[in-house]
Amino acid sequence: MSGLEMTPERQQIKNAVEEICNRYDDKYWRELDRTHTFPEEFRAEIAKGGWLGIAMPQEYGGAGLGITEAALFIQTVAGSAGTQAAASAVQINIFGPHPIVVHGTDEQKRRMLPPLINGEHRCAFGVTEPDAGLDTTHIKTRAVLKDGRYIVNGQKVWTTTAQTASKILLLTRTTSYENSKRPTDGMTLFYTDFDRSRIKVTEIDKMGRAAVDSNSIFIEDLSIPVEDRVGREGEGFRILLDGLNPERILIAAACVGIGRRALEKAAAYANERHVFGRPIGKNQAIQHPLAESWMELEAADLMVWHAARLYDTGQPCGAYANAAKYLAAEASFRACDRAVRTHGGFGYAKEYNVERYFRESMLPRIGPVTRELILCFIAEKQLGLPKSY
Repeated sequence: MSGLEMTPERQQIKNAVEEICNRYDDKYWRELDRTHTFPEEFRAEIAKGGWLGIAMPQEYGGAGLGITEAALFIQTVAGSAGTQAAASAVQINIFGPHPIVVHGTDEQKRRMLPPLINGEHRCAFGVTEPDAGLDTTHIKTRAVLKDGRYIVNGQKVWTTTAQTASKILLLTRTTSYENSKRPTDGMTLFYTDFDRSRIKVTEIDKMGRAAVDSNSIFIEDLSIPVEDRVGREGEGFRILLDGLNPERILIAAACVGIGRRALEKAAAYANERHVFGRPIGKNQAIQHPLAESWMELEAADLMVWHAARLYDTGQPCGAYANAAKYLAAEASFRACDRAVRTHGGFGYAKEYNVERYFRESMLPRIGPVTRELILCFIAEKQLGLPKSY
């Protein structure tokens, strides 16, 4: 935690969250991963502690803290036995509704935020589409205003927690791409009921994080009242950015937590495991990769807190939020890979848990934005190179 000033308040956050997380050990998470079961008990305890509202306004039941404190919370969760699954079970309630916090009306905040904070409502995030991917401007899910309500048709993919979600933050097109002045115009954001009579959900069987579902959803004639629109019609993409930058910061913080846990497991095993009459940790071929990972994680951690500080102080942070996500995801993956290889054959065995960490460390390198697109973004925005996508 060297990159973050640990005030007494922040230390209390870390200690309190660790106390909850420590009640859910590797055996608990390994079983949920095996059975594809959502961590209901864990999430309920997190909600009971008020942590889902850590970055929500106090007048609606939240703690009124910043993305810095939210990132500390998520990093602590991800550094526990639950790693990516534990973080994914709770973090969407923090970054997903953030556009409501920034752009919602007083009526919307009073209606929408308290049930999210107390855990009554579970939010799915409906942005990515199978044919658009990261090219959000080309989404096809369409919302048409008719008699005071929007009628929505389309599909989304990689929609987390859609199996049990009661609400969805949904990005649509209200004006076609061709008829919009700019590619980012014409999109509208909603936060509305997850109406299962109009939304078909199909779970995606995937490599890791099996305890938290990912899904394809198909929307047919979903009726949304105008009062569920967040911000003005056609400005959804700009509004959504107030969730995307915090999302990248929180994911980066989680990656550092995961990498540190894997590194801790690897170092402990290297001290305990004896081959040829000596601990394997005495061999520089074991020491050096782990030492590299420690440095990589610490460097990524510095970028996390820098990006969080910029966001919390209202400064431009897009490049730094993306850089934090890139650096932390790479450092986490390398740490988890090295943890598996430090364990040798036992690293391949589920009972040692590092194989689960490794599988889950792959996800942040791909989503919500790929490492390659981050490099393109930085090249264009920070170095002035021609746009390549």
